[in-house]
Amino acid sequence: MPQGVGTKAEAALASDSLFPQRKTTGEGILPSQEIMDLVRTGKILASDEIGEDQIQPSSIDLRLGPTAYRIRASFLPRKSMTLIDQARANGMLTETIDISKGAVLEPNAIYVLPLMESLALPQDLYGIANPKSSTGRLDIFTRLITEFGDEFERVRRGYNGGLYIEVVSQTFPILVRAGMKLNQLRFGRGRRIAVGEERLRQLGQKDILTAPDEDTSGATVDRGLRLTVDLEGNGSGIVGYRAKKTSQPLDLGLLNHYDVDDFWTPLSKTDECILEPGEFYILASKQRVRIPADLAAEMLPYDLSTQEFRVHYAGFFDPGFGYGEKGEIAGTRAVLEVRANEMPILLEDNQFVGRLNYFYMAAKPEKVYGGSIGSNYQLQGLALSKQFKREQFAASKPAGISTSRADVDEDGPNSKSRFALNESEAAYALRAKSRTE
Repeated sequence: MPQGVGTKAEAALASDSLFPQRKTTGEGILPSQEIMDLVRTGKILASDEIGEDQIQPSSIDLRLGPTAYRIRASFLPRKSMTLIDQARANGMLTETIDISKGAVLEPNAIYVLPLMESLALPQDLYGIANPKSSTGRLDIFTRLITEFGDEFERVRRGYNGGLYIEVVSQTFPILVRAGMKLNQLRFGRGRRIAVGEERLRQLGQKDILTAPDEDTSGATVDRGLRLTVDLEGNGSGIVGYRAKKTSQPLDLGLLNHYDVDDFWTPLSKTDECILEPGEFYILASKQRVRIPADLAAEMLPYDLSTQEFRVHYAGFFDPGFGYGEKGEIAGTRAVLEVRANEMPILLEDNQFVGRLNYFYMAAKPEKVYGGSIGSNYQLQGLALSKQFKREQFAASKPAGISTSRADVDEDGPNSKSRFALNESEAAYALRAKSRTE
C-alpha cells in the first residue's frame, strides 16, 4: 500500500525538515491548516492515507475501519482493558461483521467500529467529537470512544491511542462500508473559550449572527444565540419531514439517489404540531444563522429547559456557515433533527428549541465552509441528507400533521452499489421480510 500523508509510517518523519511544523496559534479551536499540520507531523495517524478532503474548517472527518462489532449494551472501557477485549470478556460482543465491501446495520442495534484514524496528541491538545450533518439527518446516533476513557465524544489532553465509534441507527437500516465518514473530531488548545454575551450582542446588532427578515427580529442572545422553530414554511408549504418505518436499507454512499417519498412524509404548514415519542422529524430554524470565519459554533443536543425532546445530533457549525469568507452569504437556516423523549410534545411556531454557542478559533482557518470545499448545506432551506434527490425536496406534497392535542395523527457514490440491491441489502431484506410473515 502506498504511504501518503497521514499514514503511520510518517510518524517517524515528524521532526524531518520535509514536514516543517507551522508556528502554533493561540488558545481555542484549531483551524484547518493546523489540523493538517497534525497529520503531517504524525499527531494524527491512520491505517490508510488521510485525504485533504477530510480536513474541514475546524475539524477532521473520521473513517470507518473494515470491522463492526455488534454489542448487547453501550459501555465505556475500563482503565485496565481495551474496548474490544472488554466486550469479549464481559459477554457484550454478539457478532463480528466484515464491512470492507459493505454490510447492513440493523435499526436500534448497537455497533462499535474501530476507526481508521488514531491519535498521538501533545499534552496541550484535547478533542471533541460530533456526528456529521448527514449522519444526524438520518437519525443515526453516534458517539466517539477512546481507549481507557470515561466520557463519550471527548478525547483527553495528550491522548495516545485508537479511536472507536458507537453507532445506533434509530430509524433506517443503513448500509455502511469501510472508509465512510459518520463523525468528525475538533481539536482545542488551552481553554475552550466561549464568546461572551456582550460580544455576541455586539455581533448581533451588526447582523453578523443572523440575517433578519420579516419572520424574525434578529439575533436574541441569552446564554448563546436562541433559536426557534419554523412551522410556517417561510414561503413554502412544507415545514418538515417525518421519517417512515421501512425495511429498505439506505446505502450511505449513494448521493442524490433515493426518492424522498420512500423514506419521508412531508409535513404541511401549521401553527403547531405534536411530536410523537419514537418518531423522528426534520424541521428548520426560524433564524438564518451566520458563523463568522474566525468563530465556530455548537448547538447543544438539548437544553435543560427543553429536555422533553432532542433538537440536534450534529452540533458542529463550521466557520463560514451561512456567512462565507467575507460575509457574502446572507445566512442559512439550521436544520433541526428532532426526536421526542418519552411523551407527546406540542410544538408551536417560533417556539424556543435550543441555543447555539459560539467559540473562538485559535486562528482563522484557511478553509471556510462553502461550495469551494464541497460543503453540502451552505445555502440550505429545509434540507434532507445528501442521499435524497434534492429536486424532490420542494416538490414533495405535504401530508397532514397533528394540529391539536386531540388529533394525534457525505461520501462519494460507489458505482457497484448503484444496482437495485447488492448482496448485503438483499440478505437484509429477506431477513426483514421473514420477521414480518
